[in-house]
Amino acid sequence: MNRITVIPGDGIGPEVVEPALDILEALALGVQADVLDHVNAETYLRTGDALTEADLERIRSSRATLLGAVGDPRLSDTGYVRSVLSTLRVELDLYANYRPARLWHDRLSPLRDKTRRAIDCVIVRENTEGLYSGVGGSTRTGSPQEIAVDVDLSTYHGVSRIMDFAFSVARRSVCLVDKANAVRNGGQLWQRCWQEAVERHPGFETSHRYVDTAAMNLATDPTAFDVIVTNNSYGDILSDLTAALAGGIGVAASANLNATTRQGLFEPVHGSAPDIAGTGVANPLGAILSAALLIEHLGHTGEAEAVRRAVGATVEAGRVTRDLGGSLSTKEAGAAVLAELRQPCGTSARRGNSHAHAGE
Repeated sequence: MNRITVIPGDGIGPEVVEPALDILEALALGVQADVLDHVNAETYLRTGDALTEADLERIRSSRATLLGAVGDPRLSDTGYVRSVLSTLRVELDLYANYRPARLWHDRLSPLRDKTRRAIDCVIVRENTEGLYSGVGGSTRTGSPQEIAVDVDLSTYHGVSRIMDFAFSVARRSVCLVDKANAVRNGGQLWQRCWQEAVERHPGFETSHRYVDTAAMNLATDPTAFDVIVTNNSYGDILSDLTAALAGGIGVAASANLNATTRQGLFEPVHGSAPDIAGTGVANPLGAILSAALLIEHLGHTGEAEAVRRAVGATVEAGRVTRDLGGSLSTKEAGAAVLAELRQPCGTSARRGNSHAHAGE
């Protein structure tokens, strides 16, 4: 039995996790879901604890974790969200954030009027260092002389392993994105680690772009990229850009991984969306595609690709939620994917050799 942990979370999180769990159940893979439905903002507001040590132990002892979303408008600071996401990433050492961007239909891309583009790339983002490491502080807070410092932390170990991970998931090419011309100390470290990684992984096309140039190139021709490897903050921005180019945040899936320990946290990236929570219009495809990444993580490659084919078929047919041009509710859109998955042979043949979760 493969036991996974499920954290439905806040806002639309429980709504989109439900159809993802229906998919897992229908595949009959022997996956048992340990649902931590108390890990949410309500518990944090009541107790001050979002994630207890007992919760972490249940997560550590499971094969993987599926997360819906965290965030609540009643909490104005980021402490709660950080106490869940940052704790999981740090405690489990989930150093690699894997964000695939795959265009399911040409009509979904803002580039559709320019040309038909087969967008299928991945942002590999260092997930435990950088500006989000929490190193820094402030003084003279609230005064005109206030000083605030956030440290952009890079280590040789952290940078080297994220580059090795990027090469492990690449099909043909890897592009390093940094700002070494302006951020000199960290830039020199990233450049040195890059040269060493290129030597360790012959046979791939390799390139380097500064982050401003990379953003421009992605906006004009995202098909030029296979895998982009970058730091925490640049990866955060570029992965949302690629998601928008490939159909929007509602279909964006992600995995947070440690390729050595095989721990993984899988989540859609749309957030808790409190403005639409409870209305039944949230798009479940990001959660379903995140579940596909989790399924593949457990070793079920064929079943994971079957889920993606089912998603492709429902998008092709317009059996989707309003954000993708359809009229279905969250539950109806999830049911449409499930119905397609149960077909003897998929009705939507997606191109082969597409990016899926690696790090096996």
